[in-house]
Amino acid sequence: MSTSYCLLSPSRSNEASVLHSSYHLYLPKHRYPFFSTEKRNSFHFKSHPPMPRSSFSILRLKTPKPTHPFASLSSSFAHENNGEEEDEEKSDDLPGMAQAFHISSSTATAISILIAFAALSLPLFMKSLGQGLALKTKLLSYATLLFGFYMAWNIGANDVANAMGTSVGSGALTLRQAVLTAAVLEFSGALLMGTHVTSTMQKGILVANVFQGKDTLLFAGLLSSLAAAGTWLQVASYYGLPVSTTHCIVGSMVGFGLVYGGSGAVFWSSLARVTSSWIISPLMGAAVSFLVYKCIRRFVYSAPNPGQAAAAAAPIAVFVGVTGISFAAFPLSKTPPLALTQALACGTAGAVLVNRIIRKQLGHLLLNPNSSTSDSKDETAPTKNLGFLSDIAGPKGTQLEIVYGVFGYMQVLSACFMSFAHGGNDVSNAIGPLAAALSILQGGKTGANIVIPMDVLAWGGFGIVAGLTMWGYRVIATIGKKITELTPTRGFAAEFAAASVVLFASKLGLPISATHTLVGAVMGVGFARGLNSVRAETVREIVVSWAVTIPVGASFAVIYTWILTKLLSYIL
Repeated sequence: MSTSYCLLSPSRSNEASVLHSSYHLYLPKHRYPFFSTEKRNSFHFKSHPPMPRSSFSILRLKTPKPTHPFASLSSSFAHENNGEEEDEEKSDDLPGMAQAFHISSSTATAISILIAFAALSLPLFMKSLGQGLALKTKLLSYATLLFGFYMAWNIGANDVANAMGTSVGSGALTLRQAVLTAAVLEFSGALLMGTHVTSTMQKGILVANVFQGKDTLLFAGLLSSLAAAGTWLQVASYYGLPVSTTHCIVGSMVGFGLVYGGSGAVFWSSLARVTSSWIISPLMGAAVSFLVYKCIRRFVYSAPNPGQAAAAAAPIAVFVGVTGISFAAFPLSKTPPLALTQALACGTAGAVLVNRIIRKQLGHLLLNPNSSTSDSKDETAPTKNLGFLSDIAGPKGTQLEIVYGVFGYMQVLSACFMSFAHGGNDVSNAIGPLAAALSILQGGKTGANIVIPMDVLAWGGFGIVAGLTMWGYRVIATIGKKITELTPTRGFAAEFAAASVVLFASKLGLPISATHTLVGAVMGVGFARGLNSVRAETVREIVVSWAVTIPVGASFAVIYTWILTKLLSYIL
């Protein structure tokens, strides 16, 4: 039987003692030279006796045993023999994508070549390339589509960690499962939920009248904004830093508008709302996730039977989540009372379905919770004189399996929803300026609303999936492991809190960044376990990357606009 590994940290708790052998996470080895020169804390893996058959097996695909349990955070491994050490050394020579997915270097190269070939050839068959237009216009349309793909690729490489990072970090999903699931849901969300109408001046950042009669300059500015935002996203993704794609594109357009249109070309109030989200988003995410995780520890961990308590809490959480989502985000009717009734019906249906699944898959453990231990008294923590903020020890043995199994299901469900919603929302950061640039190039009006064709929506979805496949593992590693140690309960608390905050804050019109909210939520879970549970160096690097996103994007946009205007003056 293969050996499983247990991650030990200075603040080790009982629930941290389970890390399934099928969970392997690649953490990039790149340092952050422009942020910090301090040496990172090292976490060591110790050999752990094989766990009983876990309820997580139903969430996993059967995959061959990898040659190397990727973990750059650790400086040493307990190997059983020299053969494993040799395998580890060989795997270090593989490209990052091959290491992350446990595939050969030739397979990773073939996938990359196939994606590149598709990116270069598919635009030739798109209607948006321009039918019946001059060859020069078609060539510029082709280049515009490639600019949009580049931005979408970087959105996939960086922002998709919002949905899947915590699931991979807690072990609820393997990296390969997470990428495959996110690829389907991100593309579906982009195609089905992506906005079909957008304004030329994205996000209300630029004043349209300033650029009336300056179509060439505006076209160059839109392309430059895509290239500038994509460039900074690629740099951040290379170092595994989660940054806001919305802030990237906003910063790029602000730089272009300020330099080429003057101070009157920028809606400064809108920019102030964006920058305020740097503080509002992580604070709200941290506060809600702190409360959610404390509720789990207080009402599930301290219960006489934590497994039964978790199984009972899951349908309630699903009911609340599905009802809120159905009513606030996707109302089925325009009449509020009818929409609320329909949302309650959807929530009830979701709760019943989840309850049946949990009872079916974990019923044998729920009926005989003490089957794997001889002393049932050690299964649960004492429940006397416990306050909401008390430090409660987690369950052990079979009880821990049940709790992790239940919250593993919940985390996968929340990750799937976030992935679908992300594809529908953030694809506009790439296809919005892309559609506007195509409209200008092909004779559209600069101040009018632009209908986004279906093939452009699909193009943006393909770009997100391509970026996720090739580079998504980098930021997933940061969200899932480098901020704080995650388990299914912690991961669910962070994800549920982030989704709730983003959903309701958006409905209230508050400036919220999904990336910042999730990072704050992961930090909040860490703070609930103690201040030492959050890695300050990683948080500092992330915050610095947030602060420089808008000025760096603006600087790139100004440089790229100058270059493009020079080139277009010779072409047009």
